[in-house]
Amino acid sequence: MKQTANYLESIRQLFRYYKSLADKAIQQIHDEDIHWQPEGLPNSIAIVVKHMSGNMLSRWTDFLTSDGEKSWRNRDAEFEADFNNKSAMSDYWEKGWKCLFDAIDPLSDEDLQKIVYIRNEGHTVLEAINRQLSHYSYHTGQIVFLAKMICKENWLSLSIPKGDSQSFNREKFSREKQRKHFV
Repeated sequence: MKQTANYLESIRQLFRYYKSLADKAIQQIHDEDIHWQPEGLPNSIAIVVKHMSGNMLSRWTDFLTSDGEKSWRNRDAEFEADFNNKSAMSDYWEKGWKCLFDAIDPLSDEDLQKIVYIRNEGHTVLEAINRQLSHYSYHTGQIVFLAKMICKENWLSLSIPKGDSQSFNREKFSREKQRKHFV
């Protein structure tokens, strides 16, 4: 397998992984929790979701042919909490992710060195993907952390639960070595 084909498959899996982490965190909260903000901090889960989705719609619409910062995007409005409920928030969330996957799934090796623009700054497609993957993983961490703060002792771990590292590693090391994606 060519290295670039491996890269494309890897980033597709990573985007899906970060989406699944946020999805699992959001599943653990209630409707009334989407607007909860820690004292002194400006962002709720609803705001982070709205910002990420707005960013995705802007960056990935006509990805190869138009600037990633669309003239129709109102970034400042992404930081206003106006979802009525978790369902409305989730619908917008899914719309953003659909736009992203519709843009990256058909990409080929030949596309990776093409130049795309974000605010008139040229990036190779590979660089633009890395930029967005980093951005979304950052905000996914915020969603997970906020959900964990909301759920407190009812939080269901999304990784290896505290105190289970030894048994997790023992199980992993009992298997034959293999080459596969970690997600």
